[in-house]
Amino acid sequence: MTSQGKGAAGDVRTDEDAYSAAFDLFLAGTDQKTRTQDYLAQVAGQLNGRRVFLDVGPAEGTITRHIGRLFERTVCIEPSRPMRHALARTCPDARVLAEPLLDADPGVTVDLALLSHVLYYVPRPQWTAAVLRVMDWIAPGGLLLVLMEKSDSSCMRMVQHFTGSCFDLRELADELATAPPDLVGDVRLDTVPARYRTQDLNEAVTVADFHLGVPSTGPGGGAPPSREALEDYVRAHFHDPDGGYTISNDQHALRVERPRDSRDSWASTGAGLGGRTPPIG
Repeated sequence: MTSQGKGAAGDVRTDEDAYSAAFDLFLAGTDQKTRTQDYLAQVAGQLNGRRVFLDVGPAEGTITRHIGRLFERTVCIEPSRPMRHALARTCPDARVLAEPLLDADPGVTVDLALLSHVLYYVPRPQWTAAVLRVMDWIAPGGLLLVLMEKSDSSCMRMVQHFTGSCFDLRELADELATAPPDLVGDVRLDTVPARYRTQDLNEAVTVADFHLGVPSTGPGGGAPPSREALEDYVRAHFHDPDGGYTISNDQHALRVERPRDSRDSWASTGAGLGGRTPPIG
């Protein structure tokens, strides 16, 4: 990738094509994709049913395709136009909805739902309601997986440094402890280790800028740093002993199971297609 100079960072926040290019650059240098695929395949293999897989925010669909092969049908919710175009090439048989999560309705019950790095874009007060909305689509005995960067990874420490934003799935796990028992059963938090590495400083800065594209939850509106400031940070915090640049991208995976014994209440209340979802907003 050619140098972008030392102007303002943050172009990938507003330019969807630049976002796609930066995302591709990240995927080329990280083991996050393969480690996530292995983890998800292990989880899917433990399910009693594998009829429908729902992927919320699948991006270009690499993980969607890998996991979707284990299911009879795949449904995706992807609001980004460039990502939908890429998804159509990667997963041509998937049904794709263009609405955001809080507006979408897949109209089917699913055995496994995945929200991978989606909740950054959902206002924090709405996390629990958004998760319960998805749980409403899950069949008894099915599972929701919510993936986000660990709050103490070097990537998220950088995000907090520049934006003030902090995202922690442990808080969501605590909130789900009081959720309706027919929707939420066992809740547990796993860790999926990952890292991004490159020998090229400019690529490291571009990928760092990509990660800063999450909405700010801190004061000041999350104005992007200058390219020069971001490069200084990358040099200071990500330079490794081998002369390259390494960013840890360890993930938290929140596993939320719908109780198997919720079938009677699920059927009698009409909850399967939205009857029990709490108000959002």
